[in-house]
This record gives sequence, structure tokens and C-alpha cells, in this order.
Amino acid sequence: MRLMIKQRVFSWSDTYDVYDENGNPKYFVKNEIFSLLHRIHVEDMQGNEIGMIKQDFTFFFPRFEIEIGGRAYGSIEKQFSLFCPKYDVDYNGWRCEGNFLAWDYDVYEGCSSVVHISKEPFHWGDTYVIDIADPKDEIMALMLVIAIDAANCSQNK
Repeated sequence: MRLMIKQRVFSWSDTYDVYDENGNPKYFVKNEIFSLLHRIHVEDMQGNEIGMIKQDFTFFFPRFEIEIGGRAYGSIEKQFSLFCPKYDVDYNGWRCEGNFLAWDYDVYEGCSSVVHISKEPFHWGDTYVIDIADPKDEIMALMLVIAIDAANCSQNK
């Protein structure tokens, strides 16, 4: 299955629309405007919160906690690297590999690829495509991609 995340260009905060593989709106992602640290909410199209990504206060590298349905599922922390971004992922037993700078990476569970993430070029605003091997991992994959995007944005401020 496939999801496409499109950033809203003219918005006061980081907001995204998430579409299914047929182009139908599926989720809405918004960052709290007046928060010093990222507080990102993911909602279904009826406005029900699916999950939240919360930035922890750290002095060096951004760290984000991922909650789904009010339950903590793990975290992601950006690591020191000179050229290519690296992340410490403690989330769902998954690990990430690939070119984070170009937004082309894979998520593995054991030896199996469960998610492939890529950035679509030539779009107004950031557009990401998430290919998910098993539909049951849809929310988990979406939350991970949003957390990585937030870590990249935090480091670039």
C-alpha cells in the first residue's frame, strides 16, 4: 500500500495532508503553532487524533517521542554526522537505512523491508511517498516519517 504526504506551503505552522494511493485524503498532520518544541498531531479526516509526536528538550540533537492512541511506542533521535543524516531509532523494533539527505530510505524489521520512503521531486512544498509492505503498519510508518521530517526541520532551524 502507498501513502503520499504533501506539505501545505502557505501555512502558519507545519501542516501536511496525507493521501491514499488513489489520491483520497486520509490523514491531516499539524504542528502546534505556539509551542517552543514540536508537538505534532496526526488526525483522521473526522478530526480524531491518531497519534502525536513530541519533541523532548535536549541540548545537542533533536529527540522525538512517538505516541499512538495515547500510548508511547518509541523514539527517534538525530545523531552526529558530518555529511549524511543519521538517526537512533528505538521504535517498533525497526531500523532505518538509506540516504536520509535525499529522503530515500528503507525501514527493516529483522531482515525484511517493511517500509520504503522517498521524496518526490518537482512539487510545490515537500512531498513524500511511503510504500508499506503490510497495511497493518500504516500508522506506524506514517508516524516514523513525520518524526524524521521533524528531526530534520529542528536541526535546520
